[in-house]
Amino acid sequence: MKRSKHIGLGGGCHWCTEAVFQQLEGVLEVKQGYIASKIPADSWSEGILLEYNPSVISLEFLIDVHLETHASTVFHHRREEYRSAIYFYNQDQCSEVEVIMSSLSRKRNKSYITQLLPFVKFKESRESIRDYYRTRPEAPFCKRYIEPKLALVQQMNSKSKRGL
Repeated sequence: MKRSKHIGLGGGCHWCTEAVFQQLEGVLEVKQGYIASKIPADSWSEGILLEYNPSVISLEFLIDVHLETHASTVFHHRREEYRSAIYFYNQDQCSEVEVIMSSLSRKRNKSYITQLLPFVKFKESRESIRDYYRTRPEAPFCKRYIEPKLALVQQMNSKSKRGL
C-alpha cells in the first residue's frame, strides 16, 4: 500500500474548498485555514491542506477538481486573500503538478492563473468555523456557494469512474 501524500490548495473561500475535498473518496484529511508561501506570496491566504491516498485518488483528479471548483482562470481584486494556488512540498511534487496543470489546460482549453508555490506555513482556522458545510448545510452560504460545487464534483466523479 502506498503511503499518504499531502498538498496545499488555495482557491476561493476555504469553507467551499474544505467541503469539496471532504466528499472525495481517497481524501483522508482536510485542514481548513490559511497558507503562506515565499515572497511575494508570503501573506496569509485562505486554503486547505489535504492528506490523500494516491492508490485511491490521483493527484491529477484532485487538481482537476480544484481548478474546476473555483475561479482558477480569473483575476479579481481579492486575490491576495483568496489566492488561486497549489502549494507543493518538494521539487518532485512541483514538477508533477506542472505537468498535470499543462495537460489539464490543453484538455479543458483554459488558461489558468493558479500559482504553483512552495508550501511554507499553515495556521488552522478557529474551531468554530471548521467543517463549515458539515455543521451548517442549511446555511444560505452553503446553499448558494457550496452545494453547486458539490454537484459539479459529483458529476466529475461520475465521469471519472466511467473513464470519460
